[in-house]
Amino acid sequence: MPRTSGSTFWRAVRESVAGTEQDFTSGNLGRAIVLLSIPMVLETCMEALFGIVDVYFVSSLGADAVAAVGLTESVMTLVYALAMGLSIATTAMVSRRVGEKDPDGAALAATQSIVLSLIAASVTGLAGVLAAPGLLRVMGASRAVVGIGTGYTMWILGGSAAVLLLFVNNAVFRGAGDAVLAMRVLWFANAINIVLDPCLIFGWGPFPRLGVTGAGVATVIGRSAGVVYQFVLLARRQGRVRIRREHLRFDPAVAGRLIRVSTNGFFQNFVSTASWVGLVRIVSLFSSAAVAGYTIAIRIIVFSFMPSWGLSNAAATLVGQNLGAAQPERAARSVWVTGFYNMLFLALAGAIFVIFPAPLVGLFTSDKAVLKTGIDCLRYLACGYPFYAWGMVMVQSFNGAGDTATPTMINLVCFWLIEIPLAWALARVLGMGPTGVFLAIPIAESAFTVVAMLLFRRGRWKTKRI
Repeated sequence: MPRTSGSTFWRAVRESVAGTEQDFTSGNLGRAIVLLSIPMVLETCMEALFGIVDVYFVSSLGADAVAAVGLTESVMTLVYALAMGLSIATTAMVSRRVGEKDPDGAALAATQSIVLSLIAASVTGLAGVLAAPGLLRVMGASRAVVGIGTGYTMWILGGSAAVLLLFVNNAVFRGAGDAVLAMRVLWFANAINIVLDPCLIFGWGPFPRLGVTGAGVATVIGRSAGVVYQFVLLARRQGRVRIRREHLRFDPAVAGRLIRVSTNGFFQNFVSTASWVGLVRIVSLFSSAAVAGYTIAIRIIVFSFMPSWGLSNAAATLVGQNLGAAQPERAARSVWVTGFYNMLFLALAGAIFVIFPAPLVGLFTSDKAVLKTGIDCLRYLACGYPFYAWGMVMVQSFNGAGDTATPTMINLVCFWLIEIPLAWALARVLGMGPTGVFLAIPIAESAFTVVAMLLFRRGRWKTKRI
């Protein structure tokens, strides 16, 4: 963590959660990283909690119910990729305007992002409602899963507007440096979901018993309540970005820049996500135990990445604001400092996973075959943790500068031209089995990080105009 005295550090932690207006274009970088990253880490955890809560309560309804939730989440990958693309563009543009001391420009960018989100949500939401049963069947759902899960899928996909707006509005807060507001929104939304989930699933008290569909209703209500809270915050003097009546207009120029940046952001996330689907497909060629072990290891790894995502998001905000303030060298320095802290954290986590993988995987399964595969996967992937740490920060730094094309191209080359072919060659051609897939991942991720760092050092991102 940043080199401050214990009391100074804990004072910064308390300040980060309380939320106070800060100027991140001047002052101590270590303190700025703490103030930004802690609420961003908590926000990330809260977003992941939606799916966890649904699975927890639905699991008592049986395997078909859990399968319906899992398959719907797979379909939602496209919506999440779209939301992430818009969020990346929004954070980049809002942070740049805030750094330029242009609050009206930041508010106008926020308004255009909201309009684009609503347009995208009208398409995805309507398509999801109309095609819910067909989508489940395409994903391999049995007749029983389709019967029990169609209502849930219709609600979750039909509520795409809440997902997109949650992501985009929180991107406005992060870009402005008001990360604590984004954190509070998701705490509020999750609290509602946690309360409503069992009530609507099991019919507690005056609520109807809706089964799996109840989980979808509760999630949409929770997310929608969070969006309403966001709009209240954006309309009041709660943060650096305040949307007023004069900002409620469509600006083709600003919207066009957002579309250009977010399109690359969408493909960036889609390429990365799709590569993991390809890896699962290769692993599935061997056995169900291999797939189960791989799935468990990946969930452990994703959970360990949450603090790193928070740090990486902090880097994106610092880059955008400092570029807006015409301080490119401070922007670059913030990335190297953030990357170093992230490397220290993930190196420690990786060491734990290499030394003690069995107890962690054992929390999820007692099957010997699954346990062995999960342990192997966790150990191999953990060896690349220092590289993952730098890679995440580099990607978000490019995104914060509005240069979403560079990480998109690196993703395409490293994940689809290196990782997938290498995984296939090691697993099938050389006969290494699932271990070949596990080995290909840190190799490709390390290549990704090296390329990203070299391109970052060239500094073309410093001249990106958005």
